[in-house]
Amino acid sequence: MDTWSPRPGREPAPAPYGRLRVEVEDLAPARWLTERRPGHGDFGTVAGVAAPGFPAYARVLHPASLDERPVRWDTVAAAHRRKVDALTDWHEVIGAERFYQNLHEYGLPGVWDEHPAEGPTPDDVARAVIPVLARHTGTPERCWYGLWDGYGRREWDGVPTFPTPERDEILLSGPLADVVSPELPDEFAELPDLWWPQDRAWCVGGDVDLVSTYVCGSEELIAELLATPGLEVHRVSPGDAVC
Repeated sequence: MDTWSPRPGREPAPAPYGRLRVEVEDLAPARWLTERRPGHGDFGTVAGVAAPGFPAYARVLHPASLDERPVRWDTVAAAHRRKVDALTDWHEVIGAERFYQNLHEYGLPGVWDEHPAEGPTPDDVARAVIPVLARHTGTPERCWYGLWDGYGRREWDGVPTFPTPERDEILLSGPLADVVSPELPDEFAELPDLWWPQDRAWCVGGDVDLVSTYVCGSEELIAELLATPGLEVHRVSPGDAVC
């Protein structure tokens, strides 16, 4: 739903989400994401998950794991005698059907034993991305976030949302460094789906059904992400399908 007016009455402000403030009076900072032209940021595309209109885009893969340690997709692909490119989906890496259901028959001994995490950016990936993002905005202390209201970790009754091509989102705010917060409701609480700074120098997008995070910004930002140790990143285009 698209709710731009303040909440009725003067109800107490909702508790923070970790260190991030929950915005209820003014959703205007998210308007630029909702006022997309048709064909610019459509459902299921990179720009639909992140944002349209940026010079460059990247796909950051969520790692698989072995004994709770991260494992790169290209490592898994090599073990399965396959390759990873910018649009490869995880099921293609391991040679499984797209909607395979037998979760007890997966993994490759000594290579991987857990699938990549579905959902918004995993904590370890976020910690690697944050310093890069901070170097490419003039407002790292003033950032905005979108959190899908359907994750189910908390009741959001009465809190307004803003629409995107993918989900209805709660608007949060706070410094970039606080997006990974030890005060989140529990260890399984999701990070926000969307992140962007006040100066809109970049946007980060994820989704509950994806095993990738998408980043859009300047050519310099994307080049630095591609070269960041510990991240597995591919350059993509705004109209590419997400996975």
